[in-house]
Amino acid sequence: MRKGTPISPQSPTLFFTRSETTKLESLPQMPLSPPSQKNPPKMLERVLSSRRYASHPDAENDVAADDSKTKKHLPISFFTTRITNYLTRAGPVWPCLLLLVFVLFLIFSLIYNSRRFVCVSPYDPASRTGFFGFDGLESDFGSLGVPWCRPKHGKTVDWTSKDLIKALEVFVPIYETRPIKNNMYGMGFDHSFGLWFIAQWLKPDLMIESGAFKGHSTWVLRQAMPDKPIVSLSPRHPEKYLKKGPAYVDANCTYFAGKDFVDFGSVDWEKVLKKHGITDLSRVLIFFDDHQNELKRIKQALKAGFRHMVFEDNYDTGTGDHYSLRQICDQSYIRGGGHSCFKDSDEARIRSKRKHFWEKAVDIDELCGPGEAWWGVKGYVRDNFNHSHKLIPYEEHFQNSRFVESILDVYWELPPVAGPSLTHQTRYDPARAPPPIVEDGRYGLFQRLGLTRFDTSVFNGYTQMVYIQISKQ
Repeated sequence: MRKGTPISPQSPTLFFTRSETTKLESLPQMPLSPPSQKNPPKMLERVLSSRRYASHPDAENDVAADDSKTKKHLPISFFTTRITNYLTRAGPVWPCLLLLVFVLFLIFSLIYNSRRFVCVSPYDPASRTGFFGFDGLESDFGSLGVPWCRPKHGKTVDWTSKDLIKALEVFVPIYETRPIKNNMYGMGFDHSFGLWFIAQWLKPDLMIESGAFKGHSTWVLRQAMPDKPIVSLSPRHPEKYLKKGPAYVDANCTYFAGKDFVDFGSVDWEKVLKKHGITDLSRVLIFFDDHQNELKRIKQALKAGFRHMVFEDNYDTGTGDHYSLRQICDQSYIRGGGHSCFKDSDEARIRSKRKHFWEKAVDIDELCGPGEAWWGVKGYVRDNFNHSHKLIPYEEHFQNSRFVESILDVYWELPPVAGPSLTHQTRYDPARAPPPIVEDGRYGLFQRLGLTRFDTSVFNGYTQMVYIQISKQ
């Protein structure tokens, strides 16, 4: 028998198990011999105390300690043990306790996450599922892998997430003064901030942009470096847009636009740099927003001697109208790269579900082309605003990635400024993007930075903008 508490000091020492004690209580009460007045026993209290600890492995060591507590707090112990006995006789207790714990957990979760409902519409299906942790959520950043180009020496950028947050505080009031409030088909807030931050951090002596549209990117560069020259290449001059609405033309900018347009690869850069007094090409920043094959642009920049480049539309595999760095570096030997066209695979299942949440999410049918070609866009290299297509074998695609890595010193993709539950963006798939600067749930920081003052449409243009630095040749 398991050790318990003796019945009476006059009787032989008897001990009862839990079940035996219960049986004893059910028997008719028999008169006991009168207790000693000197040391009156407390049988009920002691037996119940031993019953409470019988299921624990250290019960034998804890009985004495528990007895001392019981003696000091008799009324509480008496009532709690009586309640325990009642519940034991009434039925199993654990299901009730588990149900109570579950209800308390739901109440706590609701209170803790209530701030998210301030900034998330309850009618947004993605937001509703985000609270309960289903597929398609904002918390899935990187869950489908995030391909990246590996620098040959493992270098990375000097700035940190804290630097980005501090810079956001400065940039928000600047962005509010932008001349083009509705920049549809142009850069939104994320990329505007990224370009401004990189230009201000690097502090170049000359900035070159290929693709100006209405001049918003020119304005962003000017805010970062007010006194530095800009060279702008664009098939249509931004001043043409002034006839229809807001646009920006910079007084300290050399335009190769409209009738004077020259493509980036055809410019006599030696002559242009000499005109602006630039001798150190590492002090030049180039911004590409021209929807051209990015491998072609890198080779042209490399030939001219440039080292710092930003590509605005770094489209993900299976999307976009040109061959991007992200597509080039989406390789099986890189963590987060490579794909399967097997329709019953986990990737196919996940992609199919995410298609319901994000407009730019790509399912297996959209990702894969003939012969299970998934690289580029269904096995094609797109160029020149999607006006030219070149079928590319995987071997060539693989060699392209090796070439890029051989000349690459730094590769950094701009994170989204904030998570989708904060920005309400519905376009890019978070599962194929790096974690945001302001993570989901941090509404206080999102509000403190002033980001709540913008219409949600300005956050819907993220396309993995990337900054690269290539080796000095």
